Amino acid sequence: MTTTTTRAAVGAAPGSRPQAAEKPLVTFEQANRRLKWALLSPALGFVGLMIVFPLAFTINLSLTDAFGAVNAGNAYVGLQNFADALTDTRRFWPAVGRTVTFTLGAVVLETVLGLALAMLLRKAFRGMEIVRTILMVPLLATPVAIGILWMLILDPTNGIANHLLGFVGIPPQEFLGSVSQSLPTLMLIDVWQWTPMMTVLLLAGLTTLPEEPEEAARVDGANAWQRFVHIILPMLRTTILTALVLRGVDALKTFDLIYATKGPGGGSDFEAETLNVYAYGLTFDYQEYGLASAVLVLFTLFIVAIVVVLRRRTERSAS
Repeated sequence: MTTTTTRAAVGAAPGSRPQAAEKPLVTFEQANRRLKWALLSPALGFVGLMIVFPLAFTINLSLTDAFGAVNAGNAYVGLQNFADALTDTRRFWPAVGRTVTFTLGAVVLETVLGLALAMLLRKAFRGMEIVRTILMVPLLATPVAIGILWMLILDPTNGIANHLLGFVGIPPQEFLGSVSQSLPTLMLIDVWQWTPMMTVLLLAGLTTLPEEPEEAARVDGANAWQRFVHIILPMLRTTILTALVLRGVDALKTFDLIYATKGPGGGSDFEAETLNVYAYGLTFDYQEYGLASAVLVLFTLFIVAIVVVLRRRTERSAS
């Protein structure tokens, strides 16, 4: 009697099996999250494959003596290609210097000019939409088309640039035809094309800034320059660093503009040869696929290091 009463108290009949615990119900948020990843997984897998396979293939090729044909019987040489590239003071390291010079010069000028234009376009004025539309025109053309356009403008004989310089007493310049002027000229062309993008990015950041700190500074008697330096710039720091990362990485990879204006090797004396142009020449002009792959791997590591440094600076400024 006691045993029967106890079993009845716990809701189980004599000789019956214990009931399995009920599975917890899946919430709507969990189901939505699972559906999201299920729908995204094919696209993510495809993108990952398109990134991982070329990168792995390039790294593998950089460890071989591939020359003349990629699919030939290539022998592994370890890090010899990397050693050859890093000890090449005739082409590799000058190309590194030109890449850094081009990127720093172009990005700094684009940031300064973009910020100045963003400050001018910050407040509404009559004809603002027309000005913004005209400002976006350089972004509509491809770099190759822009390179050809500027080759016509800067032609030493028939270009309009030298005619305009003659009006102010400046003698004709060779521009892209000069060994010393080629890289600065390419930097200015890049600035002309990509300053509008920096303007758009910085203008978007300016429109999100609160107006109260600037108004309080104006009431306290701060002039426009003081408000810009002590109020606007500190609040805009994260946006500026983000724009620098985006534009800096893109400028490091510049190839089409240089190749369209200077041709293979960045000119007869390699005066505008950057790492991208150098790797392209090794691949398609000299067919040194192993060495070219090693240069590309080093270039990728160089870009990743710069992005990591800039991202850390961005995180520190945000915190």
